[in-house]
Amino acid sequence: MTAAHTLATNADDLVAVSVAGNIAHPGFPGLPAEPYRLAADGSPFLLPTYGGIVYNVSVGDPAFGWAADCVHPGVSIRYGEDNGNRGLNVYACLGNRAKVMTGQAAGAKGVVTGKSGRFSEQVIVHFPRAAREAMAVGDQIVIRAEGVGLALDGHPQIRLKGLSPDLLARLPIREAAGRLEVGVVAEIPPHLVGAGLGLTSEGGSIHMQSTDRALVAEHGLDRLRLGDVVALRDTDSRYNHGYLRDACAIGVVCATDGPRAGYGPGIVVVMTAPEGRLSSFTEAKANIADLLALEA
Repeated sequence: MTAAHTLATNADDLVAVSVAGNIAHPGFPGLPAEPYRLAADGSPFLLPTYGGIVYNVSVGDPAFGWAADCVHPGVSIRYGEDNGNRGLNVYACLGNRAKVMTGQAAGAKGVVTGKSGRFSEQVIVHFPRAAREAMAVGDQIVIRAEGVGLALDGHPQIRLKGLSPDLLARLPIREAAGRLEVGVVAEIPPHLVGAGLGLTSEGGSIHMQSTDRALVAEHGLDRLRLGDVVALRDTDSRYNHGYLRDACAIGVVCATDGPRAGYGPGIVVVMTAPEGRLSSFTEAKANIADLLALEA
């Protein structure tokens, strides 16, 4: 993998603050009358979805192939009050360290690996499988949130989103002709960018559409793993997510595939810029499970 870089940032000026949430219970909007959802072909299905403690899906595992609908790997948390939960969702950054404060797994250490949910309301935290076995829905998790306000010296048009200084320092990055190039596992063309367009880019995720399986396979996207670093071409996420020619967004796959139209693996954007200021190169091993040395 590309050697570590030494990009100049304002990391020394950042404020580290605590945010917290409780392990969220999985939900099914519409119960008890109608628990089913519709697949892209109109057929009803009932599958596990986001929320709770997922015991057997982790960062580094395949993003495709699960009997699931956009499941979050590891543990999903949220805060009980909406304004506080928005603070959790915005302040928590990928790569931030987390700690279990209550229950039988108290003291276990984890790492923030994503943000997602029906309305971008959950933060995804990786914990070792042994710690997950001891956890319970409702356990409190505290995150040392650091990264909001992070900026690159010399690259004012590149916006960093929910990215910790720790993860930034580990990403495969090189500078060339006044732009930044990030090593990614794959590039996602703009016509495959789906659910999440138009919504805020300060929290939550954007989805890659996966209904056209032949096209997904043609681009090698069916081999994506949870935690893979990817590029979204012609995608501008400086404020909300949207199409803009020559823009680029860099993200991390944070949720599995699902059968609904407009949905597929969820991606949390961590870096974005317009006008060709940000681009990518192929780095097959660019996965945060390896970059952050996550414990299985």
